[in-house]
Amino acid sequence: MHSKVTRALFDEYMVPNYAPPEMIPVRGKGSRVWDQAGQEYIDFAGGIAVTALGHCHPALVDVLTQQANTLWHLSNVWTNEPAIHLAQQLCQHTFAEKVYFANSGAEANEAAFKLARKYAHDRVGPQKHELISFQNSFHGRTLFTVSVGGQLKYRQGFEPVPAGITHLPFNDIEALEKTISERTCAVVLEPIQGEGGIIPADRDFLLAARNLCDRHDALLIFDEIQTGMGRTGKLFAYEHFPEATPDILTTAKALGNGFPVGAMLCREEIATAFNFGSHGSTYGGNPLACAVAAKVLELIADPDLLAGVLTRHQYLVDALKHANDNAPVFSAIRGQGLLIGCELMPHFAGRGRELLMQALDAGLMVLVAGPNVLRLAPALNIPEADIDEGMTRLSSAMQCFLNDGGT
Repeated sequence: MHSKVTRALFDEYMVPNYAPPEMIPVRGKGSRVWDQAGQEYIDFAGGIAVTALGHCHPALVDVLTQQANTLWHLSNVWTNEPAIHLAQQLCQHTFAEKVYFANSGAEANEAAFKLARKYAHDRVGPQKHELISFQNSFHGRTLFTVSVGGQLKYRQGFEPVPAGITHLPFNDIEALEKTISERTCAVVLEPIQGEGGIIPADRDFLLAARNLCDRHDALLIFDEIQTGMGRTGKLFAYEHFPEATPDILTTAKALGNGFPVGAMLCREEIATAFNFGSHGSTYGGNPLACAVAAKVLELIADPDLLAGVLTRHQYLVDALKHANDNAPVFSAIRGQGLLIGCELMPHFAGRGRELLMQALDAGLMVLVAGPNVLRLAPALNIPEADIDEGMTRLSSAMQCFLNDGGT
């Protein structure tokens, strides 16, 4: 017999690398979630930009149920129809000509970084192996991806980490010009740094990165784990900067709307470096994941839904500014589409989680992006009524934050 699930059981049985709050969500529908006690929450977190179509979207439930009754798993010893269908869709909607499937964003990035080095090794030699990344970036939690990521706190204690990785200031064209060389195999960046504080890349910086990669025969890799799948109002953020189209792109998170799946997209010439047996995944391209992701892609690629992301962005930003006028907590509100960062005023530095917990007490699920930025990543189809109710709850939390010693 199973014992009653409580938060205390988490501490008893789970590795302590997470620190969830006391409430345990048990049900979700659209942009609302209910906990064990029946308390309702508005979801502005989206599972960290994952549930882009909301919880338990009926079309996705139908697809998953149909596939669950058809075929679950084969491994990549064989192929399967949902994987081929999804790969075809991804290529038709992007610059890409080839696709590799994984189970997560970290695995998609791991594949991208390995492919970049293998491609350079095969064409030039082992000396062309340097990966240039940027400070405050985040690319995953495997040893390789956490090494490419530009946040020391995620690498500490896991040394020695892989070599041949250089970190530069983000949006600094001069630093990139001085550093990139014939040793560089790839430049890796997020169009909007997510975990680093919702920091958008400057257009000129992206164009410079593209031009410098071309000049030095290096690949440009866009990590669109968080910005992809409609989050910015385009299917992928690179579409806002077509002159800076990458050579390799990674996507995950919202690709499966909560079902674990990731993908690496690239041009055909680059893909040839992953020759037979050079890389692989037992679960990557799983029929269940790919069937769901294909439907997610179909729904998010709808021009009306993407246009609605831009409308909701302005609606939410206007509401945030109004709330901040009444309870001044934020020094800046930034981001694109429905990936929005609200930076705390300097005298509130380091207290982002306190505000997050105040919001949770008010019935609103939000995120942080570092200790100083409240992050909002709601469903792309969130109704205006849910935005209004969520903002009412956030406004209350902001006022409580001030009343409880925020000033």
